[in-house]
Amino acid sequence: MDAAGAAKMILSGKRFYAVLFLLAVGCCLASSAQTDLGPAAKQLFEQERWPELTHLLANAPRASADLNYYYGMAQAHQEHWEEAGRALLAGQQLAPNDKRFPIELAGIAFKQKKYRKAKQDLHRALQLDAADSYASEFLATIYFLEGNLEAALKYWNREGKPELMEVRSEPALHVRPALLDHAFAFAPASPMTLDELLTSKARLRGLEIFPSYKIDLAARPDGKYDAIFRAQERNGFGNSTLEALFRVFSGVFFQEITPEYYNLRGSGTNIISLFRSDPDKRRALAIVSGPVKNNPKWRYHLRADLRNENWTVQTSFTGPSTVLGALNLQRESVNAEIMRLAGARLSWTTGLEISHRDFRSVMAGVFLTPELLAQGYQVKQKAGLTYELWRWPERRLTISSSVNSQAGRIWSEPGQSFEKLQATAGAHWFPRARGDDWETQWHLRAGKTFGRVPFDELFILGVERDNDLPMRAHVGTRHGEKGSAPLGREYFLFNGESDKIVYSGGYLTVKVGPFLDMGKMTDSSSALGPQKWLFDTGAQAKFKILGVDVLLLYGKDLRTGNNAFFTSVGWR
Repeated sequence: MDAAGAAKMILSGKRFYAVLFLLAVGCCLASSAQTDLGPAAKQLFEQERWPELTHLLANAPRASADLNYYYGMAQAHQEHWEEAGRALLAGQQLAPNDKRFPIELAGIAFKQKKYRKAKQDLHRALQLDAADSYASEFLATIYFLEGNLEAALKYWNREGKPELMEVRSEPALHVRPALLDHAFAFAPASPMTLDELLTSKARLRGLEIFPSYKIDLAARPDGKYDAIFRAQERNGFGNSTLEALFRVFSGVFFQEITPEYYNLRGSGTNIISLFRSDPDKRRALAIVSGPVKNNPKWRYHLRADLRNENWTVQTSFTGPSTVLGALNLQRESVNAEIMRLAGARLSWTTGLEISHRDFRSVMAGVFLTPELLAQGYQVKQKAGLTYELWRWPERRLTISSSVNSQAGRIWSEPGQSFEKLQATAGAHWFPRARGDDWETQWHLRAGKTFGRVPFDELFILGVERDNDLPMRAHVGTRHGEKGSAPLGREYFLFNGESDKIVYSGGYLTVKVGPFLDMGKMTDSSSALGPQKWLFDTGAQAKFKILGVDVLLLYGKDLRTGNNAFFTSVGWR
């Protein structure tokens, strides 16, 4: 290389180092400027001089989390929500573990009535610091404004709030004040807890006189609250002549009447009855229930049930069908049960049933064996347990479970005994933050028998007014006689449904929605079953008219293609 080339290379190297030197000086100056802005910005922030703070930082580089926080707060206090949000998000990216940013972002979302976003930010803040009292109380307030008292109490309780001063009913109720007071687990002049609220709701449901109710909190000027109980109350035959007539005669098209008398003398004692004159499904039923010694933790049920039914057991409720057997069943039973509510999550029942059955006009067919046709007196001991597995108040989701056992002995010739076990797991979900729209439920059920069960103790999968294991595209009657739904000793059943409120007002509420059922019935006899999986889907409409439930449904059996239409009115 000649001398000129070497000189050019030396000059280029000097220029390169000069550029690096100038960049380093610039970075130092910028850092120095930012360092100089920090104390001034902090002072303006503490003095709440928001316009000056905005002017100071508007065009300055904000490479630190603190400067973004100061600028975001200055913009927020001037209600410049978009600019404030951008600054706080930038600060959060620089300091992802700083709880100030999600808390203030929640405040901005709250001001814009974006409650869902505000809740997400506050949950993030509590993940960073679960003991932050401001975030807990802020989150509780949002849930309270949305009408989700359970979720509000979950976070208020962390701070020992809310403190109650008074519990009152609006409007005044007929139920005895002492009984209602015992139903409330919370008391005045003390903090109201989530467990107390859930326990109170369980006791109120157990009284069986409040078809709908709500517990609200009303804020007082001193920062404390009053609990207000608002409920529809069932009294006597009805709260009006029209309601009483509709309750009694709502099932007249099914050849039945349902006299019901609720809340006898304000005691929470109910008398419910059903009389059906259908020549194929005659039935007389009476139930008396009430609290034990004015204590809503305990409730008794006394029941008498007389039936005279014609059965034709066959393979389908429509189209071509094979008759498997036929009989006339006459059954009389009396039953006594007692239920204990042991807190918010647990309840249990125990009871005893004495019954007698006769089978007449028997056409044995291929499956009505002497074992199934055992006649005579029967004693059956019952036990059940219900337990709430999980509750997620923020998502309005509850998962519960139950198990029940029935052990019976028949004094027939020869005598025989049996055991029936059933288990249920269910989920109940309101997907929206407020209201009851799109109420969704799922239930998984399974049952099994042991020993030799009589015909009337077999499980039934299908829709029928006296059955509680629905496959909604399998109707349990044909030409008025029972026996067209799957029968057997073991079953598995899934029911899922979702209900959209299309009208609600006054004396009428209408809900519509889809459903999906999956089930399988098995039995040691190959004639029963069918021993294959069943899949039903369709849509249903639920009406509540003057407190009476009316169901209209259309179902389709996905295995056979059969269509089913079914209507049910009132108590099952």
